[in-house]
Formats: sequence, C-alpha cells, structure tokens
Amino acid sequence: MRRFSWIVTFLAVLVFIFGSVISSTAGEIKVGLMGPMTGAWASEGQEMKQVLELLVEETNNQGGVNGQRIKLIVEDDGSDPRTAALAAQRLVTQGIVGVIGTYGSSVTEATQNIYDEAKVIQIANGSTAIRLTEKGLKYFFRTCPRDDEQARVAVKAIKNLGFHTIAILHDNTTYAKGLAEEAKRLLEKDDTVKIVFFDALTPGEQDYTAILTKLKGANPDAVFFTGYYPEAGLLLRQKKEMGWDVPFIGGDATNNPDLTKIAGADAAAGFYFVSAPLPKDLPGEEAKKFLEKFAKKYGNPPNSIYSVLAGDGFRVLVKAIEVTKSTDPDVLADYLHNKLKDFPGLTGKISFNEKGDRVGEVYRVYRVNEKGEFILLP
Repeated sequence: MRRFSWIVTFLAVLVFIFGSVISSTAGEIKVGLMGPMTGAWASEGQEMKQVLELLVEETNNQGGVNGQRIKLIVEDDGSDPRTAALAAQRLVTQGIVGVIGTYGSSVTEATQNIYDEAKVIQIANGSTAIRLTEKGLKYFFRTCPRDDEQARVAVKAIKNLGFHTIAILHDNTTYAKGLAEEAKRLLEKDDTVKIVFFDALTPGEQDYTAILTKLKGANPDAVFFTGYYPEAGLLLRQKKEMGWDVPFIGGDATNNPDLTKIAGADAAAGFYFVSAPLPKDLPGEEAKKFLEKFAKKYGNPPNSIYSVLAGDGFRVLVKAIEVTKSTDPDVLADYLHNKLKDFPGLTGKISFNEKGDRVGEVYRVYRVNEKGEFILLP
C-alpha cells in the first residue's frame, strides 16, 4: 500500500511540474486581446480585434498550435486606465497564456503589474512610453518601438525641415508627456533650434482656441504636438479657422485616418507626423499577402499600423508556444527575450532585448497631402 501511495504521489508531482507542457491534441490555448473597443481610440481597438480574429482563424484552420486550437478572449479597455485595470483583472482569471495590447501607454501602464503578478505574457502594440520597459517586468514586451527613438526621428525631421523656433504641446498622458520631454531634452542640446513654448492641453475638450492663441503668441516656426489624433484633428481644424498657417508635426499617436475626418482634408494638408510605416507601405511579401486577406474578409485593407503591430504580437506569442511546446510564462518569456531572433513579422524583423523592447529602427516621417492622404517621405 505504501508503494502504491508513493507512486501516486510521484505521478502527482510529475503532473504539477509538467502541467504547463502542451499536450499535442487536447484542450485549447486562450489568448487575450485588450484594446479600446470603445472610447476616444475605438477605431484602433476595433481594427486590432479584426486583425487578431483573422490570424486566429488562419491558425486554427491550419491545425492550431501543436495540435491545440486558439481561443481569443476580448476585453474592452475603454481607452481609459481605470477601465483597463478591470479588464486586465477579468482576463487573468480566464486562464489566458498571454494578452495582446493595449494601444495607449497610460492605459497599458495601469495593467502592467496585474499581468506581471499573474505571470501572464503581455505584448503591447502601441504603447511607446519609455518608462514601461524601465521597470524590469519579466513578462512585458512590445512590438512597437519606444519614444526615445521616436523623439530622435522627430528632432531630425524638425531640423531637416528647416525649423528654428519650436513650440511643444502635449496632453499630460504618459505617452505624450514623455515624448515631449524627450524631444525637449534633445532639442536643448542643439544651438540651431530654440524652444519657445512648452505646455499641455486637456484631452477630450472641443475648443482649443485658447491654447492655439497662446501658441500663436509664441511665434514658432512649427508646433510639435505629441498627443493623440482626436485632439490633433481639432487643433488643425481650429487653427485654420483662426487663419494661422503654421506647420504642425505630430507623434505616432496622430497616425490615424480619423485625423483627416476630424480636421478636414484642407486643414490637415501639410501636417507632418512620425510613425512606424503605414500598412500600405510595408515592404514584405508576407505583409502584402496578409493585407490582401484582410481586405478580402473585411472589405478594405487595415488603416492602422497599430492593428498590424497587434497582429505581430500574436504571431510572436504563437511562435514561442510552438517552438517551446509550452505555455509556461517563464519558458515563453525566456524564449522571447533570448531566443527569438529576426522573426519575420508583418512589420519587419522582430527581436526583443532584455527589457522587452523591440530591437531596431522602425520610425518614418509622413506628410498629409491636399487629398488627406498620408504620404511617406523619402
């Protein structure tokens, strides 16, 4: 009887130790998506959902991952940190292996500790704030680049465009304030450029004429706005209405087709922004094939690069599970940090450093033309 009891105990220990190793046939793998399905950035979240649903469908049609089907569980972060924290708490109780998202840096920051404490892999797609990967969180990654790289590209563009007096406007969010401060730090090192204004607006308002009047009084050659596309669109429209034709430059959070809808094509014309390449400008054959599949399923190609970056987050997570044959978070984190090298992502080659940041230069400069189209500058 003792021998039988010992065998049972030994087998129980084995099951506990190897419980995270995937069976080749049984069960399903749950992956979370946390995105702004509602709120100010809902167009981003809705397209993230479309991209992941397409990729999950493709993966399952090809037999799943190591014989297991993927189940996508979607939670709405409402474009709001408090709503996101509740969404994250719901997701970690549902047995997810990892979560893709989210878009806004301040929204992601509200969830990081929740996922880290639950040992859930989190791969953000649009959260570029520097401090997100300076915390030493083992399970946090992002397929988007970060704001110190973005600031370098923006400052280079400012100088290349010949601007010598710059106003910097942000919105006090984690992302926008961080990008503004990093750009300010870099510009202050350059004798050829002078910062004549540095302040914040309140996001979500409908009238920015007061802050625009202050900006105009500073008489800048150009304004670098580091906030999001809803406010950028209003600023462009209202500055045109007041007859002020100073050039505006935006950060990557202004890269959304709704910018021109809010501003109007006339007011948006001449607006510059720094961003990862738009889906239409992705060079790889795999990206082109995916865009065609997306257009066939949904009637149009994806508008936002951040939805495609979410897709790349899903794809690297699937790759890690496939190669390691495990859903153990420590095994997956080790693979993503140390063994995933130059993965052929839709947005280019993907590797991660020890902090979970994507390696390599990604940002480009765009200009909005008279038709409201986003044109990549050489």
